[in-house]
Amino acid sequence: GRLEAVTQQMGYHPQYLDSFLKTQHYLMHMDGPLPFDCRHYIAIMAAARHQCRYLVNLHVLQFLRAGGDPQWLRGLEFIPPKLRNLNEINKILAHRPWLITKEHIEKLLKISEWSWSLAELVHAVVLLAHCHALASFVFGCGCEQDEGLGGRGSLKPLSLGNQCFCEATAGNSYSQELLRINRKRSLDSCMELDSLRERMQRIHVETEGRDEMRLLQQDREEGEGQGAEVGVQGGSSYGTPGLLSPLADTDGVVTGATNLACYMQDPDFGYQDFARRDEDQTQVFRVQDYSWEDHGFSLVNRLYSDIGHLLDEKFRMVDGLQSSAMAKRQGCEPSVFKRGIWNYIHCMFGIRYDDYDYAEVNQLLERMLKVYIKTVTCYPEKTNSEMFDRFWKQFKHSEKVHVNLLILEARMQAELLYALQAITQYMI
Repeated sequence: GRLEAVTQQMGYHPQYLDSFLKTQHYLMHMDGPLPFDCRHYIAIMAAARHQCRYLVNLHVLQFLRAGGDPQWLRGLEFIPPKLRNLNEINKILAHRPWLITKEHIEKLLKISEWSWSLAELVHAVVLLAHCHALASFVFGCGCEQDEGLGGRGSLKPLSLGNQCFCEATAGNSYSQELLRINRKRSLDSCMELDSLRERMQRIHVETEGRDEMRLLQQDREEGEGQGAEVGVQGGSSYGTPGLLSPLADTDGVVTGATNLACYMQDPDFGYQDFARRDEDQTQVFRVQDYSWEDHGFSLVNRLYSDIGHLLDEKFRMVDGLQSSAMAKRQGCEPSVFKRGIWNYIHCMFGIRYDDYDYAEVNQLLERMLKVYIKTVTCYPEKTNSEMFDRFWKQFKHSEKVHVNLLILEARMQAELLYALQAITQYMI
């Protein structure tokens, strides 16, 4: 009866959890420019850039529940060109957002059969940034590793029959509601598992030869007495290369995914240290010239109603979280300590504040903390349990979660600033 991993970790800071769930729910389930199945597929594409199986598995299930075409789960070659065209901006935003230009925006918005509208593109950009940043949190807090694999969080992944953070219903107190769920399974969950199983097996029927189908039948018969697992077993697919299927045990718990390479192109494209460039190359992004408060908020809120208010609330909420214990250990004020972390993260993406003395970063953040923050921010898939355990051994788990929330929000805002600036330049 435990809550799934992300909710359990964010639950150390209930006020933030409420704000996060409202934003998540609005992005995925409320009225907006994009169809519901496309929203979850975009989330799959974003999570795959960081090899985040936890989020990919979760959104595969949500994609199917929203009526998505199972064939799309075979990879980018099987989705509409309009969605596939989003791959380039997804790749750049995930790893080197400073490379986003108005030409990338113009290419997506150009008049054609597969063109995006400005509102659709803003929705997609917010989804991409949200899921990239959430992947950092998932890896940073150990949600990616399940307890059966010795994960440090000892947390079970999402159960098919239970509500997850991705489908929280509207209400005044999300975290309190989530604390009351996940107590027992119903017949509905068994029926839904059967339905998902049938839809995923239909893909195999259409794509596999006789030999593969014979093996599939044998495996299915052998597994009927052990819980009738869905799609794959032991982390491998039944035949189709790159096909990602949810894997459920006897309780309907999602536990694995196959190779995620089918959801991305140019897998070797990754983060590179940002450095000052020549005049004809990428310049440092100065917040004094384009900021969230003065520019990004109004643009995103105009093109995607109310999301600006939700994002702004979330940014302010993480800034307002109590961190007196962390700051006291570092010998500074809480606001000074949090700003040091926030500005260090933005600095790694080429975003600079003219009114900040960056020498403070080295004074406030010890080396192991800086290594941890950079890894979780820039290449979260390389995060391991040793890194989590070694930084700030004297700090409480809730304080380490707080650091990961700062990483999540600072990274998301950095990606949004670059994307929204490019959209603004296109519109001028």
